Amino acid sequence: MKERVKLIWDFRGPNAFPIAQHHAKHLGEFAQAEGLQHSITGSEQLAEMYAIAFLVVEKVHMHALREKLKPNRGQLYTEK
Repeated sequence: MKERVKLIWDFRGPNAFPIAQHHAKHLGEFAQAEGLQHSITGSEQLAEMYAIAFLVVEKVHMHALREKLKPNRGQLYTEK
């Protein structure tokens, strides 16, 4: 499989996790509308008041999606 990246949006505060879950839902809708194959979306609660939403895509799409979606950060993605 091609190299992939994980685009990440950070959320902080008492409602961080529900907001991250909602954001991940919209990321999934976006990926489907754009026809992004092999994409993965989701959310994770990392602390009581800190959560993330993420979109995993092939690295070739990273620059265009970074400009469109404005993630807070990104990292290389490896299968677990």
